[in-house]
Amino acid sequence: MALSSNWANLQKDKKVKVTKKAKKVVKTPCVERKTPGSQPTKIMSMVYTMNKEIAQHKQDKKDGKTFQFKSEKDDTNIQLETVVEDGASSVSNKKATNIGKYVAIDCEFVGVGPEGKDHALARISMTNYYGHIILDEFVKPREKVVDWRTHVSGIKPEHIKNAIPFKLAQKKCADIIKDRILVGHALKHDLDALLLSHPKGMIRDTARHLPFRQKYAKGKSPSLKKLTQEVLKVQIQDGEHSSVEDARATMLLYKSDKAEFEKLHRNTFEAFAKI
Repeated sequence: MALSSNWANLQKDKKVKVTKKAKKVVKTPCVERKTPGSQPTKIMSMVYTMNKEIAQHKQDKKDGKTFQFKSEKDDTNIQLETVVEDGASSVSNKKATNIGKYVAIDCEFVGVGPEGKDHALARISMTNYYGHIILDEFVKPREKVVDWRTHVSGIKPEHIKNAIPFKLAQKKCADIIKDRILVGHALKHDLDALLLSHPKGMIRDTARHLPFRQKYAKGKSPSLKKLTQEVLKVQIQDGEHSSVEDARATMLLYKSDKAEFEKLHRNTFEAFAKI
């Protein structure tokens, strides 16, 4: 009788284990079915955003608002945008499109004054940390344009027809950069053209970054084109420039050596504080 009782208990234990195991098997597929449908994947969110921006860019081109790239630059744009999108694909779509803490800026100029040697702002572009465009406007020069510099700036007379006034461009830029870290290449030129200033502690200039200067220009200021080629392995500025492309490049350059940027910046200001 004792053996019979133990055998019955053993069978009872087996049934309990099988039942519990069966419950786990049943629950597992339910979780897997719910996960894909609960929200779109990050990659699909980025694809949706990219398609939306491409459609908008096409419409802007028809309206004369967007920079007209040459066909030979198409591969370059795709290369650079691929680097930008790869960096943004690891974050949420909302975070990738918000302005955020860091903004990059680049401007295009036309020639004014005697022989067109003076610079006048004609386009301003700004992107966020992930390369998303947060401002891209053609700007009406305040003086008569003597040299459009189209072969370099990409600016044509038709772009200025619907351009915004200088004061509005200045205000938009000032509002965006306020209390944010400003990234760019030779930022003094852009800020001077906009008649704006920005706290030195909030500026990150790729043209003045010491490791870049020492490694790529023998202590001098390297060009943005050279830095982008050497550091990012991407060709830009082959012919007409794009301020959007250049702004994205400066942000990528900053991100490529962000720790060193911040370390040098911190050391510099600590040294000044001791004086």
